[in-house]
Amino acid sequence: MTMTTDATSTPSRLDKHALAKLIAADIPAGAYVNLGIGQPTLVSNYLDPASGVTLHTENGMLGMGPEATGDQVDLDLINAGKIPVTELPGASYFHHADSFAMMRGGHLDICVLGAYQVSVTGDLANWHTGAPDAIPAVGGAMDLAIGAKDTFVMMNLLTRQGDSKLVETCSYPLTGVACVSRIYTDLAVFLIEQDGVVVRETFGIGFDELADLVKVPLRQG
Repeated sequence: MTMTTDATSTPSRLDKHALAKLIAADIPAGAYVNLGIGQPTLVSNYLDPASGVTLHTENGMLGMGPEATGDQVDLDLINAGKIPVTELPGASYFHHADSFAMMRGGHLDICVLGAYQVSVTGDLANWHTGAPDAIPAVGGAMDLAIGAKDTFVMMNLLTRQGDSKLVETCSYPLTGVACVSRIYTDLAVFLIEQDGVVVRETFGIGFDELADLVKVPLRQG
């Protein structure tokens, strides 16, 4: 399902929960989906149970449900981010190698990942900032970004310094090349298309102001 809100609309910017709900609504019925560590895991809490969406987690589970709370918590039942989760009827478990075979073999329809940077051509950088004191680990992100049929990014548009994470060319080490098809941020949803970046809708900001912030060519959807 794709929303078609006018890119000039300016409702309030979205918090991470509202953004997760928006992404959940855009995931097609029956899709097989992986949710990356961090904010993307929130998407599981907003999927319609009747949608038939099946969640995969790279530590070896199909049929993951929403995050576990209260008496639901079982510390042996966690997602890749070590967050306790629930299981849906028909859930299955398997070896880590089988999980990565699913990821690398093109069996996932969508993955939702966080990012440090995304380029206008869909290059993804989400595992290392190059900081000398960082302990980087790409994990399964590169397998997901390239193996899934569609890669969605969920992130704040700006860094703490106010710089756009949507850039002309990534300056951080890449996770995958030309793999991102859609970017969900607190200020706008961007579509990465062959002829450039399209702004599908905005939140709490007008198109012209958004263009000044990101400083890359944009088209209104």
